[in-house]
Amino acid sequence: MSRWVKVAWIAGALGLGGCATTKDTTAAREVRVRGPEVETESGSSSERPVETAVTPQINNKAKLLFEDANKSYDLQKKNRALDFAALEKKYRAAADADSNLAEATYNLAVLAERQGRMREAVTLYKEALSTKPTLRQAAENLAVIAQNQGDEKGAIAIYQQILSNYPDDASSRARLAEIYRRRGDTEKAVELAKEALFREPRTLQAFKTLMEVNYEQKQFSMARLIALRALKLDEADPEIYFVLGRINAAEKELAKARVNFKKAVEVRPDYLPAHFQLARMAMEQEDFGGAEEHLRRILQANGNNADALVNLGVSFKGRGDFDKALTHYDMAAKITPDEPAIILNRAVIIGLRGDPEKAIAMFKQYINAKGGEVQVAANHPVFELIKENEAVIAKREEDKRAAEEAKKMEEEMKKQEEALKAEEKAKAEEELKKQQEAAKGKSAPPAAGEKTEKPPEGAVAAPEPAPAPAPAPKKDEPKKAPAAKDPSEPSEP
Repeated sequence: MSRWVKVAWIAGALGLGGCATTKDTTAAREVRVRGPEVETESGSSSERPVETAVTPQINNKAKLLFEDANKSYDLQKKNRALDFAALEKKYRAAADADSNLAEATYNLAVLAERQGRMREAVTLYKEALSTKPTLRQAAENLAVIAQNQGDEKGAIAIYQQILSNYPDDASSRARLAEIYRRRGDTEKAVELAKEALFREPRTLQAFKTLMEVNYEQKQFSMARLIALRALKLDEADPEIYFVLGRINAAEKELAKARVNFKKAVEVRPDYLPAHFQLARMAMEQEDFGGAEEHLRRILQANGNNADALVNLGVSFKGRGDFDKALTHYDMAAKITPDEPAIILNRAVIIGLRGDPEKAIAMFKQYINAKGGEVQVAANHPVFELIKENEAVIAKREEDKRAAEEAKKMEEEMKKQEEALKAEEKAKAEEELKKQQEAAKGKSAPPAAGEKTEKPPEGAVAAPEPAPAPAPAPKKDEPKKAPAAKDPSEPSEP
């Protein structure tokens, strides 16, 4: 059972790896929009609400409400428990108190984005920009949303417009550097990241881009050093812990990798890439309950994540609950009907349930879905699974033949035994008959001059009756004296 589970998880794990590049996780891992931000004196951004400058155009009520909202945000962030509804209520009150308070509208946009309400966030960012065109954080976040939605061309245009208006802006340079890294232009990415750090040494995104570049080039020591420097800027950034975990995994330090992945989800519970890695590691150790915990967290963020559904099915199969496993495979198939991993994992269960012929047919269907044998690695588990099911069929046929042979031999032995018993019975009856006939001939003595038949050779002669014993003399009877001899009788010579 264990071996089948492990083989099936290989297919599931491939699904997890694919999910890390989907839109849902790209936003979280590579170009995450930060929380409510504030421009510091040095020009860098930090995860706290934008604080408006004190200007005559903002009335005192709006200022006080905005300051109260910022304090609530700082406290909730410190406790790592954001009450989005309460914060939105406070920032909305500040924005309603004065329509010129663009920063309050901006923070409402950030909170909407953090909750996945992208259309609302875009509308609020644009509203903040129309109120205050110099609020370049709103323009930058619009570019990030475009980037996350796959519109890199639109994102680049926005970043370049920001640089045109603010030539020394470090953050937009760092964002552009990340786009070039993702496109494979490592040289341009490093150049832009260094330019950003030259203008602002505390630009976190530039550090993270350089960290990723060194990791991809397997310069693990340098990547680790940059990551540790980035942590000094922000200890609550999950991407940094995630990269440190991947470095540990590449260096075969799985215990340390698990610690860093767990740290990533601690600082940000909805950080999906770390949940994927933790689910993978749990499944490799056959900790199906632990894997389910992380997979369900992924499904909470995105219930239509087919890869998570497939792997949740694998975890149920590992615990022997085939019905639940097939249910989750069916749910995944409704989202991605042509997903080969679903075919493969279904086939494994069908084989385990005793239908190897159907399982082999589905394994071959999986190979065809992957583009044929030439497109599937020679050491792929599917080939071993086919051999195992063929062995099951061969063993079944062998057992069937052996059973038929055994039954046939049993019937032959039974027939021989019955024939032997019949023969022994006939001999016994014949012997008894001869003995009876011999006994009958002994009981009638032959007449005078009649010859007795000699018993056949080997026949047992009837026993002769024993002679009657002589009567014993009587003890008390006296013996009689002989009679006197007559003298006239002549004497015997």
